[in-house]
Amino acid sequence: MATKEISSGTFHKLPADLKKAILADDKVLALWEDITPLARNEFICWVENAKFIETRNRRVTRTCEELLEGKRRPCCWLGCTHRTDKEISPSVKWILEKQAKQSTASK
Repeated sequence: MATKEISSGTFHKLPADLKKAILADDKVLALWEDITPLARNEFICWVENAKFIETRNRRVTRTCEELLEGKRRPCCWLGCTHRTDKEISPSVKWILEKQAKQSTASK
């Protein structure tokens, strides 16, 4: 049985659980391949950013649902902070600083 080719993002590589979910539905696969590499990167980062396995599993499922709904980026996601090809936006910097302060305060 031949393995289907599937594209990753610009920075992040496609994780196995998300790949499996996308390959399970030909329509989702076609939609995945139709979005830009940057958009794929956003979905992958969103999934990988989950702190708990339950959240990650929901995000994998939600990625497929959002693609089927016509969305081309994850809903309510500020964007990948791991990219090195562009500067982080002021709004993302603010949130990262806020999270860092909260993390430090809780230790």
